[in-house]
Amino acid sequence: MSAPVSQGYAASASFFESEIAIAIKGLSKSYSTDSGVALSVLRDLNCNIRTGEVVGIVGASGVGKTTFLHILGTLETPTLGTVLHFGKNIFSWSDTELSRFRNEQLGFVFQFHYLLPEFTAIENVMMPCIVAGVDRRLSRDMALEILHELGLENRAGFKIGQLSGGEQQRIAFARAMVRRPRLLLADEPTGNLDERTGEKVADLIFSLNERYNTTIVVVTHNLALAIRMKRCLGLVDGKVVELTPAELKGFGVGKVQAGRSPGALHQYKFQ
Repeated sequence: MSAPVSQGYAASASFFESEIAIAIKGLSKSYSTDSGVALSVLRDLNCNIRTGEVVGIVGASGVGKTTFLHILGTLETPTLGTVLHFGKNIFSWSDTELSRFRNEQLGFVFQFHYLLPEFTAIENVMMPCIVAGVDRRLSRDMALEILHELGLENRAGFKIGQLSGGEQQRIAFARAMVRRPRLLLADEPTGNLDERTGEKVADLIFSLNERYNTTIVVVTHNLALAIRMKRCLGLVDGKVVELTPAELKGFGVGKVQAGRSPGALHQYKFQ
């Protein structure tokens, strides 16, 4: 029986103070094919992600990076093993509790921004608040605050099609962070951007981490981004390994662009 919400994440101070954001033990994930054969994607993964870390997930295409990220984001469930979020086995919770957890404690950013073109930037950023039942005026104030912090307040009234690609992705980050989640998951967030715009988005990732102590997990093929992270995990043959910067190229990560100083941390300027 799943734990009541009043006894879960909303009521426990230790839930937010846990040193380990995500504890993964014996994680396996498999799918059944049309022929009934089990396809194993992840096999007996074991690792911890600490609160406040920025962790890169790298590996060749098709190795299971997005599946791994989806499990961390509770969008898919493990076949075997345990995944604890801030000390809690949330996969034992009801669908209602899981949905509330995602809305309050998780932020998602994808390679494509998935913003709604019929709405303005601020209306898109307000969406997680509206879905959670937050008063519309307060939702607007929360959205304006995060847009201001990201230097995007002058784009609040623009429709999505009026924004540049970099601005669209930054709006997507604003939407993900509007409720100040403890965990931000990003799947190839620079994948559709040119080098210079990708650098700005990378700078934003590190600044969000520094400003809010947000735990951030990023799937990427971008070597310039991966090499800036203090920790990278590589997926190979369904298992996870810790990587040094020198080992990144062997795990499906691209080349650093000419003229780029990969070790430099370019601080994103909050306006």
